[in-house]
Amino acid sequence: MFEEGQQGERNEERRVSTMERAGLTGLAGATGPVTTMDADRSDPAYREWLKEAVRKVQADANRSADTHLLLFPLPERWGIDLYLKDESTHPTGSLKHRLARSLFLYGLCNGWIRPGKPVIEASSGSTAVSEAYFASLIGVPFIAVMPRTTSPEKIRLIEFHGGQCHFVDDSRKMYEESAALAAATGGHYMDQFTYAERATDWRGNNNIAESIYQQLRLERYPEPAWIVATAGTGGTSATIARYVHYMMYDTRICVPDPENSCFFEGWTTGNADAASDCGSRIEGIGRPRMEPSFVPGAIDRMMKVPDAASVAAVRALETAIGRKAGGSTGTGLWSALKIVAEMVAEGRTGSVVTLICDPGDRYLDKYYSDAWLAEQGLDIAPYSAAIDEFLGSGVWPDRPPRTGTAA
Repeated sequence: MFEEGQQGERNEERRVSTMERAGLTGLAGATGPVTTMDADRSDPAYREWLKEAVRKVQADANRSADTHLLLFPLPERWGIDLYLKDESTHPTGSLKHRLARSLFLYGLCNGWIRPGKPVIEASSGSTAVSEAYFASLIGVPFIAVMPRTTSPEKIRLIEFHGGQCHFVDDSRKMYEESAALAAATGGHYMDQFTYAERATDWRGNNNIAESIYQQLRLERYPEPAWIVATAGTGGTSATIARYVHYMMYDTRICVPDPENSCFFEGWTTGNADAASDCGSRIEGIGRPRMEPSFVPGAIDRMMKVPDAASVAAVRALETAIGRKAGGSTGTGLWSALKIVAEMVAEGRTGSVVTLICDPGDRYLDKYYSDAWLAEQGLDIAPYSAAIDEFLGSGVWPDRPPRTGTAA
């Protein structure tokens, strides 16, 4: 009995010692209602850093003007207005500036981003440019894990904002490489493909959807028939669709998908495991897997757009309004023009909105290079002719039946 009592005392001493090392305090040997387990990890210095970091990110939004809503010229007799929300005018030049700001606020307020520790992101370029900007703003390192085929201009911009580039040969490896880098460095893997749809306040707070409707309120068709939003993470289409449903609008949401992307196949077949064997040529959109931030049930319609059509559309955009844009803008514009063609054919009036996602000067060696098109085996002539014919006659030269549920 005496030995058992001694053993019990030693066990209790070890338990108390373990609790002290873990920062747990209280009446370790007491019984009854006065016993309290207490772990206090308050860090005043960190909280001061956190408040200043959040202030800097919010201040960026406060001093940034809204992006423009531009008109694409269509014949007046059609009674249809086509708008482009110009997200290329953000401080970092793309739609991803909104996303990066939201992701940084989300990571900071969750306690995931810490002083001196790197933020790491898997990206095809534009998100990484914007995240490098915000990382520099709050003074933490940034590492972008990107396909080796990412445009040189995007790489230059990431490095301009103080970020580092870590390249992979297979875009499908970006996720695991990013997670491994975060584990090795003690940093935070931002993971836009998981958190894009939840980091943004889709109910309002000047998100892209609320901004579109505010800018349309004095137009002749203030509630658009369609909003067209391409998908990289799926976060933008989720934000817009949720806002439309929340506000009880009749607007429908179309998501165009480029070649070598699985969103269209996954959506039309209901296969959450849909995958593609290679990466998209249209930087910023299209993914080799169904991303967690893509919300299939929120959208009404998808289109599968040939890459040559995307390039033809951005070149047509430059002809129409004198603005160069990236390939993802072309994917959205091609789909928006097809929707306009349907409205013309059915005698319907109204408005359609799509996005200018980023500027074309990031892709001069790709979508504006005939040599690159030849190297990729892309013939844009039939698609350019289709756009010209439609804008001249109001008739879309090729309107195959839609796939999936009709909207």
